[in-house]
Amino acid sequence: MRRARGGLEMHDNAGMGGHVPVMLDRVLELLAPALSGPDRVVVDANLGLGGHTEALLAAHPSLHVIGIDRDPFAIDFSTRRLAPYAERITLVHGTSDQLASVLAQAGRDTVDGVLFDLGVSSPQLDETERGFAYSQDAPLDMRMDTEQELTAEKVVNTYSAAELTRILRDYGEERFAPRVAALIIKERAKEAITSTKRLADIVRQAIPAATRRTGGNPAKRTFQALRIEVNAELAAFEAALPAALDALALGGRVVVLAYHSLEDRLAKQALTARTRDTSPPGLPVPLEAHQPRFRLLTRGAELPSEEEVARNPRAASARLRAAERIRVDHQD
Repeated sequence: MRRARGGLEMHDNAGMGGHVPVMLDRVLELLAPALSGPDRVVVDANLGLGGHTEALLAAHPSLHVIGIDRDPFAIDFSTRRLAPYAERITLVHGTSDQLASVLAQAGRDTVDGVLFDLGVSSPQLDETERGFAYSQDAPLDMRMDTEQELTAEKVVNTYSAAELTRILRDYGEERFAPRVAALIIKERAKEAITSTKRLADIVRQAIPAATRRTGGNPAKRTFQALRIEVNAELAAFEAALPAALDALALGGRVVVLAYHSLEDRLAKQALTARTRDTSPPGLPVPLEAHQPRFRLLTRGAELPSEEEVARNPRAASARLRAAERIRVDHQD
């Protein structure tokens, strides 16, 4: 299996489990112009099971990829999968917000491409014992890095009502956050909430019946919120994307695959800020220091094709944005 964040596209000839990442061709197309020369370097900031990295290494014979992932299983699997390219990969167990330090340790001031493939992986979703899925009963875990201490069980059973409400509202966009939080507090007082099934049942009880009839499983938003909290996903991405943009060489490109509106909003804000002319209004000549350092490569967020979504419903939520560095100066 390979990590596919929002989804997997089946492909008979993909090998290693038969999986191809969502929007793979578009990712390769967008990064290719930055990788045409010798000794180019790409950071795969969410390596997963190596699908994007494998395709990039195959397409660019002199490319070196630095892959980062917080899941030890992903690092182990990718190490085996990418063994034919062992001399052209550097795999690091860590989080994307450590990108700057990872590059420093690798002796790299700049890189030519950075890929973010955000969200939860397919193995994490499909392996019941990881506790990510509300459709299967499992321990409340949700850790991407199985070596960290904070789990969903600890969040659900120790956070205050106010903290739970904030997480559900901000990370899950759950409009009934206070009701869900209140019922969690009530139920955990009877007995600790330790399973995904019990939590999903509690959420279902807290959501008004009329609302439960539409919009899919009512626990979806709560599980998303807990997953983001446990893994500090948004905080990591919010720090990692500016670091990636700072590290890009002239002509370097960044591609972001997001799978929910919170991630996509952060990507849009960061890329828009770097592609805007900040010269004071009314000047007869634009100021060089205020000219944009990047240009957008996508108009808004690009979506997967209908054919891809039909083959793989998990791809439906994918949103792709990309930008290219067009200017450097002493300030960068």
